[in-house]
Amino acid sequence: MPLRSFTWWFGMGSLLTLSVLMVQGGIRDLLEGTHPAGGTSAIVSFGTTILGGGLLAGCLALVMNRLR
Repeated sequence: MPLRSFTWWFGMGSLLTLSVLMVQGGIRDLLEGTHPAGGTSAIVSFGTTILGGGLLAGCLALVMNRLR
């Protein structure tokens, strides 16, 4: 049960993070190839942000499930 809950909330957190990035104009940055500071590619930058959002939501769901 905890793995299923984590997986569900990881997916929801990733999608929510992706949608926020796209609303803020991220699709234009991704397509035009605007490079963020540090020399990393835009895809790596977006990927780590989306992964972080998913991990945050998944871990928060596990903690809340444990407190319940």
